[in-house]
Amino acid sequence: MTITIDAHAFIAAAPKGLRTESAGLSPAEFYDRYCGHTGPVRLGEWATTGQQELPAGYTATLEFGGRLRTVVSAGNPVAALTSALYEEGYPVEILQFHQRRTGDGTATFVQCECNGHRSWGAAVADDSAESSIRAMIAGLSSLS
Repeated sequence: MTITIDAHAFIAAAPKGLRTESAGLSPAEFYDRYCGHTGPVRLGEWATTGQQELPAGYTATLEFGGRLRTVVSAGNPVAALTSALYEEGYPVEILQFHQRRTGDGTATFVQCECNGHRSWGAAVADDSAESSIRAMIAGLSSLS
């Protein structure tokens, strides 16, 4: 799914540390640096299961270097993705996690660390869980 976002509002929603780090970047440069999904892990299919009243479930299809893996979560999709990444050889830690509602959806900003390297990832999606997963993958992509 593609959504159109107000790039300036999205960047303004970022935490202070990321806004400072990205000062001077155009919206296109910000997107290329923090929202790109060109690294070793790509998100394919994403689906929410269950009902709103119950803890939601999530199913994600991830691609690890051409190999597909389905990750199912009953509850916390960030924990499920982190476990899947560890199992695939990506010991990612989430150092900072910021999420804000914008007029375009839920904006998520995560600072990731993997093998001693740190980077921010950012994403916006209608669903807060999907936004979280996309931001984590973007953060991992920029570490590669």
